Amino acid sequence: MTALIARDELARELETGSVTVIDALPAEYYAKGHLPGALNLVEADVEAKASQLLPNKDAAIVTYCSNPACANSTQVAAKLEALGYTNVRKYREGIQDWTEAGFPVER
Repeated sequence: MTALIARDELARELETGSVTVIDALPAEYYAKGHLPGALNLVEADVEAKASQLLPNKDAAIVTYCSNPACANSTQVAAKLEALGYTNVRKYREGIQDWTEAGFPVER
C-alpha cells in the first residue's frame, strides 16, 4: 500500500523542490488546474512514459487526483511501484483539498 502525505508536508516539499508531483487526472482536468509543477501522467500511460518523465526511480514522487473518492492516484502509484519506483506517496485528499485550503494552482 502506498504511503500517504498530508497537504502541509507536500506544500513544504514543493517549496524546497524535493518532490515530483504527478497529477493522475485526464489531460482536460490537468489543463483546468494542477498543483504547481505537477506533471500529468494517467494510468494508461505509466508504462510508456514513466521512464522519460521520472528517470530516477529513487526520487520522491507524490501522486494525486481529485479527492479521496478518486482512484486514479492510487492506480498510478501502484503502477509506478510495480515498475520499481521506491519513494512513491499519495496525496489522497487531492486537488479539491488543495484549492479549498487556498493553495495556488497552475493552469
